[in-house]
Amino acid sequence: MQCNAVKQKMKNRLQASLLLSMLCSMTAFCQQPFGKDVRRILFIGNSITYNGRYIVDIEAYCIRNFPNETYEFINVGLPSETVSGLSEEGHAGGSFPRPDLHERLQRVLDTVKPDMVLACYGMNDGIYKPFDKARFKAFKKGMDWLHQSLAEAGISRIVHITPPVYDDRLTRTKGYNEVLDKYADWLLSQRKNRQWEVADVHFPMTEYVEEQLLKDSTFRFAKDGVHPEEAGHWFMARIILQYLGLQANADEARALRPTETDQKIFELIMKRQNIMKDAWLSACGHQRPGMPAGIKLVDAMKTYHSIEKEIAALKSANKQE
Repeated sequence: MQCNAVKQKMKNRLQASLLLSMLCSMTAFCQQPFGKDVRRILFIGNSITYNGRYIVDIEAYCIRNFPNETYEFINVGLPSETVSGLSEEGHAGGSFPRPDLHERLQRVLDTVKPDMVLACYGMNDGIYKPFDKARFKAFKKGMDWLHQSLAEAGISRIVHITPPVYDDRLTRTKGYNEVLDKYADWLLSQRKNRQWEVADVHFPMTEYVEEQLLKDSTFRFAKDGVHPEEAGHWFMARIILQYLGLQANADEARALRPTETDQKIFELIMKRQNIMKDAWLSACGHQRPGMPAGIKLVDAMKTYHSIEKEIAALKSANKQE
């Protein structure tokens, strides 16, 4: 009975998310995917965001579907980071504690000057341990601080992203993923309680994994249980795009690069993102050891604009095909 109740709750959440996307797609606001006057879009989060493949997918989708719009997608995700300020004893073999977003957020905002922020936290905030009220309280306090800080900075649009699924080697979607269920549930409750924008990737990813396990017990989005691979990142991107009112379906990943020209554009986007994320991180500053230094931001921006010209030329070629 309890198992059926949980499944029904997850189904209700998914239906609510799909309904929200459908309603959003019917408004003029969502005809521009990020809203009026939004051009510089900042992504913050932990190692999943730093990997950035879901950001590349979102950018590629926008370039293909909104060829006349110009958006700048900026990734300053930082591996190991939390919004709660917590770190487990012996993290990284005891070499350094988890970085805390509190330490760098203001510098990020001052350096990037974004119009919109998408923030994905929670995976590291439970410290990969059983549910604990004190840790949960620290996460909620950190999220409150983050939202308030972004609002006070005048960010025109703030979207929180629930943590992706945690796929445990033994318990699969149980165990620590059930801790993340609580974190995601709380975030989603803020939609009604405080009118926060929250894109839910956690429960759709969890449900999808469970459905796939019924067909194939070896299925995984992430081999290590935490970091999604290509299919997992596209799943995240698709859910976020749907939240924004854009009709990205499961087969859309192939449509991002159906031609040789599209594939070249995709590769240029990925190349540019990989250069820029390290340059932005270094320019903003952080306290996590072991990160690539990246080239100076002024030089990275020259590369950015050079690649932008290549993409523009390929977009023109696409129109002629």
